[in-house]
Amino acid sequence: MADKVIITENLTKKFGDFTAVDGISFHVNKGEIFGFLGANGAGKTTAMKMLIGIWEPTSGKAEVAGYDIYRDMENIKKSIGYMSQRFSLYEDIPVIENIRFFGGIYGLSRAEIKEKSAALLHKLNLTGESKTLVSALPLGWKQKLAFSLAIIHQPKIVFLDEPTGGVDPITRRKFWELIYDAANEGVTVFVTTHYMDEAEYCDRISIMVDGRIAALDSPAALKKQFNAENIDQIFTHLARGAKRTAD
Repeated sequence: MADKVIITENLTKKFGDFTAVDGISFHVNKGEIFGFLGANGAGKTTAMKMLIGIWEPTSGKAEVAGYDIYRDMENIKKSIGYMSQRFSLYEDIPVIENIRFFGGIYGLSRAEIKEKSAALLHKLNLTGESKTLVSALPLGWKQKLAFSLAIIHQPKIVFLDEPTGGVDPITRRKFWELIYDAANEGVTVFVTTHYMDEAEYCDRISIMVDGRIAALDSPAALKKQFNAENIDQIFTHLARGAKRTAD
């Protein structure tokens, strides 16, 4: 059996009388690309925020990278990377300073930062742009840089929160090549997305509706289960029954 790097059991988050995440249970395997889908209001963002330590659960259990989310959150934060839709970059400082800053945040030594900076600039073809302000970079370059910085410390898991929002299809596809490369190197990828074609790239996907997991399996298995041609048809079918409209 594959190593499980994320395990949740009846994970729940309430805000007053409102139950944002309602007793979800699932696991994610090492090296897996796991898609976390749901319309606005489904609870996927709240669930991710519990797993990365932004919000404490109301009840339930969860382990991330082998650590308990109640007792070992500092160890979890050292074991994961995170990239938001806005890329988490500092636009008003140069590329090289962003690399040094995030390397320091993730606890790399000066020698490691120097080594990884050179390697990263070469890999991304940004050596000639090292002193360029991030704000001047094309969107696709920002995206690749942000992802690379999220895994600069070689985390066990990287959480990607709608990382391809607002970019064109060609840039989105190139970004997924980076995801595949990371997964091939053993990094587990936990990704939320609104793009149903991207769901097809995942090893398994979960579809949340009204705080609960309505479906979970490989894209091929789900299409067979729901007698659907694509994930979009399944998503639309499940989302029609949703009662909520905002996270």
